[in-house]
Amino acid sequence: MDEARSKQARHFSMIRGFHLADWITLANALCGTGALFSVMTYLQQQSPEHLLIACGLIPLALFFDILDGQVARWRHAQSALGRELDSLADVISFGVAPAAIAYGAGMQGMWDRIVLGYFVACGVSRLARYNVTAEQLKGESGKVRYYEGTPIPTSLLLVLVLAVAAWMGALGDALWLGVVHIGPWQMHPLVLMFALSGSLMISRTLRIPKP
Repeated sequence: MDEARSKQARHFSMIRGFHLADWITLANALCGTGALFSVMTYLQQQSPEHLLIACGLIPLALFFDILDGQVARWRHAQSALGRELDSLADVISFGVAPAAIAYGAGMQGMWDRIVLGYFVACGVSRLARYNVTAEQLKGESGKVRYYEGTPIPTSLLLVLVLAVAAWMGALGDALWLGVVHIGPWQMHPLVLMFALSGSLMISRTLRIPKP
C-alpha cells in the first residue's frame, strides 16, 4: 500500500511543482485550443461569429504569453520546464491555431495546405532553435539580448487580417485576392502572407532586440 501511494505521489509531483507562471502558460495553450475548437464549430455551422471568436482568442493567448514571463521574473521562478511549456503553448496558439483559422477562412486548396504546413513547421523550428541557443544569446545581464528571426507571436498580425476579413464577410469564395490555379491545385494568394511570416521566423540574419 505504501509503495502504491509513493508511486501515485511521484505521478502528481510535476503538477505540484508548477509555478504560478506555468499555470499562466497553460492558459495560453488553452486559448489556442479554444481557437481550434471554434474553427471546427465554424466549419460545421458556417457562422462567422465562431471564426471571430477563434481570432479573438489569439490576442488573449498573447496576453497570457507576456504575463507568464513577467510573473516568472517577478517571482524569480524561471526554469527549463517553464521555457519548454512556453514553447509548446506558443506552437498551439501562434502556430497551429492561426493556420487552422486560415483554413477555416477558405484557404483550403492543396497549395494553401502546403504553405500553412510550412508556416507551422517554421514556427516549431524557430522555437526549438531559440530553446537550444538561448544560453548562447545571453549577454552580461543574463538575458537574451535579441531574437534571431521574428518571434512566433507576430502571427497575431495574420490573425488580425483574417479577423477583418471575417468581419467583412470576405470568407470562402469571397476571400480577398481570389484564387489561382497552379498546375492541378488551387492557391489563395492571401496565403502567401503565411509563407512570408514563416520565412521571417526562421531567418538567421534578421535580429530583433528583445525587450
